[in-house]
Order: sequence, then C-alpha cells, then structure tokens
Amino acid sequence: MRIAILCHMHHPIAQPYQGGTESHTAMLADELVRRGHDVTLFAKEGSETLGTVYPLVPADFEFVRVASPFVRKQQHGFLAEAIHHSIGIIAESDFDVVINNSLSSLPYRYMRELPMLTVLHTPPTLEDVTAVVTEPGWSPSPLHSYVTVSETNARDWQRILPSVSVVHNGIYLDRWSSSVTAVDNLAVWAARITPEKGLHVAIDAARIAGMDIEFAGPIAHQDYFDEQIAPRMGPSVRYRGHLMHAELRHFYASGSVFVASPLWSEPFGLSVVEALASGTPVAALPNGALPELITPDAGAVARTTSARSLAKAMTDAAAVDRDDARFSATRFSVDTMIDRYETSLNELASSPRELALP
Repeated sequence: MRIAILCHMHHPIAQPYQGGTESHTAMLADELVRRGHDVTLFAKEGSETLGTVYPLVPADFEFVRVASPFVRKQQHGFLAEAIHHSIGIIAESDFDVVINNSLSSLPYRYMRELPMLTVLHTPPTLEDVTAVVTEPGWSPSPLHSYVTVSETNARDWQRILPSVSVVHNGIYLDRWSSSVTAVDNLAVWAARITPEKGLHVAIDAARIAGMDIEFAGPIAHQDYFDEQIAPRMGPSVRYRGHLMHAELRHFYASGSVFVASPLWSEPFGLSVVEALASGTPVAALPNGALPELITPDAGAVARTTSARSLAKAMTDAAAVDRDDARFSATRFSVDTMIDRYETSLNELASSPRELALP
C-alpha cells in the first residue's frame, strides 16, 4: 500500500522524542516500511524515518507551550496552514490510505473522500476537534475509522464518536533490556516536564518513601520547572537531562521503581511499558489508563492522587519481582500493534471511494 502519515508538526519525529506520540509515529512508519509498504511522513523538518519525509514546517520553528494569546494564535495558524497544505498534497496524490496522527481538526472536515485511520492520542480535550465532531449535522465519513490507545481513552471518545476501537501502543521489547543493576531505594521518572505530568508529586512521594529520585525528559514548561521543580532539587533529587533511547533504557533499569505521576487522564503511558520491559516495576497515580497497564505483577497503583499514597505504591512496587515486571510488558509488543494497524489499513484501502459521495 501507499500510505500517507499526517503528523502533528509541533516537533520533529526524531530522537530524543518529545513524547509518546512522536515515538509511536516513528515506530509505526518504520515497521510499515519493513513490511513492504510505501510510506510518506508529512511532518516537521528534521523528522527521521525509513520512509519518505515530506517536510512542511521548518526545523527552526519552535512551538512554545506557554505563550501569550497572540503568540498562541500565531502558532495555531502556522501549524494549521501546514496541515492544510499537507491535505492538499495528499488529495492530489494516489495514496491508498491515510493515517491521521495529527492533533488537527482539519482532517475531520477536509479528507472525507479519502480512506483514513485516525489515531486518537489524547482524551477528547482538543477544543478544535471536539467542536467539529459535536457540530450539528456532522457525521463521520464512511471511509474513516477511529482507534485509540487504551480502553480508558476509548470510553471517553465513544461519548462523541460512534465507533472507536483500541490498539494498545507497542514497543520494541528487546531494545529496552539493560545490563545495568538497579540501585536500592532509587526511584526514576521520565516524561515531558510539565504540570500535568506531576513531577512535583513524584519528588514529594520519593521523599516520604525515603528514596532518592532521578528524573529525565525535556523541560517543556520552564516556569513550572523553575517554580516547582528546581526548589525541590538537591543531593537526593537529580535531573539527568533529555535522554536518547539508548541512554533511557539504562536509566530505567537503574531504578528500583519507576514512577508515573500524571495529574490528567493519561491516554496510555508509553514510558510505563518501556520501564517494565527494562525490568523495573512501576508505581503510578490512578489517572487515565495507568490502572489498565499496571497489573499486580507489574507494580502498584496508588489509591489516591496524594504524594503519601504514591509513596506507599512506590514501596509496594519496589518489592515486585523484576522478571515478573519484564514479562508483563510482553502484552505490548510492536509486532502486535502493527498487525492490528495493518488489518485496519487493508480494510480501509479496499473500501469503495463511492461511499463518501453525498
């Protein structure tokens, strides 16, 4: 098949990844190429894939998460224009199917005549998207299908979309093994450093549990880091930087427990599965899909979102057998994920285009 992947263009699809969506996009593109498909990524300049990259946003464009309303409007308009241009190019080409991995509302309006699989990476909190799909008179194109990454997230989306199936995120299980020995009483944490990821709660929980904590990830919200994280740092709280995957697997393995502390409805939690694959059990706050991922042989889920409750989960998780934790990650292999996507893409590509006619 000739497959177009429409990416969000805030960041390049390249290591070190800004988050799970970028990592997922890279795996999806590369594995589809390895299976013999012709894949083109419509993405930000600097993206890397085994397929073809069609760059729509220059590498020097910097997406600023915390900005004035005027700057946010400018950014939104610039990225929307890039998506709109991508849609035009795709429509004029002979792609068999499109994967919509963007965060834009435009594909819902302007790609109705093309077979398209939309992957819903967030809860239904994107105002532009929810405004379209809840608009009176809007209905999904018969050539479109929708999937999301967890049962929890699917239930949220099914309130406003008629049919949403689940394809759990997958990882390259063998790439997360490490010869590093875990350090006793060391907690590790990795994610974008933003308020909704709850690093400050993880640090406070580690202090209550009597553990050191090391954290890694891009500082995506500088004010939050300066005001909430920097004052908590010291000999027992250390920042390791924004790590490449080759470094990240050793970082995960060095911990006696990995901490996931989202303060929002986390749609999946790719770092949770990566940490498990390294053999590190996980302690998590009970938000979003995390209770869905973390079985008793994988770690422990806090009863509440308090630092004290998370500290108890950290102590409990640290006692989980590391081989059991590693085995629990086998539910989330990249091969299983790609099998499911490939089946859906084949079904869409064989759909008669006449179905989309009014």
